[in-house]
Amino acid sequence: MSYQNRQWYYVKRPEGRVSDEHYELRDSELDARLSANEVIIRARLISVDPYIRIQQAERNTYDVPHPLGIVQRAGVVGEVVASASALFKVGDAVAAYSGWQLYAKCHHSELTLLDPAQAPVSSALGVLGMPGRTAWFGLMEAGRPRPGDTLVVSGAAGAVGSLVAQFGKRAGCRVIGIAGGAAKCAFLTETLGLDGAVDYRAHPTLDGLRAAIEAATGGVDIYFDNVGGMITDAVIPLIKLRARIIICGAIAQYDGGLDAPELAPRFLQHMLFKRASIQGILARDYTHRMDEMIKTVAPWVRRGEIVSQETYVDGFEQLPAALNSLFEGKNLGKLLVRI
Repeated sequence: MSYQNRQWYYVKRPEGRVSDEHYELRDSELDARLSANEVIIRARLISVDPYIRIQQAERNTYDVPHPLGIVQRAGVVGEVVASASALFKVGDAVAAYSGWQLYAKCHHSELTLLDPAQAPVSSALGVLGMPGRTAWFGLMEAGRPRPGDTLVVSGAAGAVGSLVAQFGKRAGCRVIGIAGGAAKCAFLTETLGLDGAVDYRAHPTLDGLRAAIEAATGGVDIYFDNVGGMITDAVIPLIKLRARIIICGAIAQYDGGLDAPELAPRFLQHMLFKRASIQGILARDYTHRMDEMIKTVAPWVRRGEIVSQETYVDGFEQLPAALNSLFEGKNLGKLLVRI
């Protein structure tokens, strides 16, 4: 017996925008025979995240470059279809890092059992997964929020940013979100309950954007940066004494600017004047503390106190296009491909 598999192979390193030419869709058969403690899962949801584009840089980043000629890596929520493990049975919902493929054979140690009665299984790729871990520990540990602080979040309508903003509100901060477009800004203030929102698309110049952020904030205690580029150039001069800056992402430079960043470190004078701190954070640094985060955040999710916004793209064939869409700002919250 075998399973008819489909896999997206990463075959060409992009210099700019990602497209189908950087991937190859291959059909194959997956042998259904299992060794002890092996499990076969069928993908139901595949996560699409900005870090995928970081891994495609030519130089070492926080990883060595993603090798060519292998299945694109990614987080997955799947269903167990065959099991030789006492820990998993057919029909179980699981989370794995099995990548862009319909079927995957995994050792049971690579899987996390999900309980749909406790939270939607999609949350394992969002608020109770890597984005939630990034948002929670990035803000609480590096940002050190205090009641009354002004927190600015760029990319605030995205998977991580929307959670940072909500965690900041729960910590007693005044939260201003930055996003692209009137609809996303309305989502931030009307749905997430933020104290204000700045539409960066409405302010195409650096001076104009900086003035809009200054008018909305009066100064910044914590800046959670998911974007980089001109938005960060606009925020940095507005930081207050002993501000905390968290560098989570720089999506403005992922689309072709990773190997030759355009912006110079001209913010350093502001770090000196304000005796501020700046820290980069990665989700992997806190993987061993997932239980700690879930213990705090999962009850909020179950009670409906956290908005876990999701955008779905349907169809396995749409994965490269879905990744590309991240850099056009088409998603609201977490972007998932539904299989």
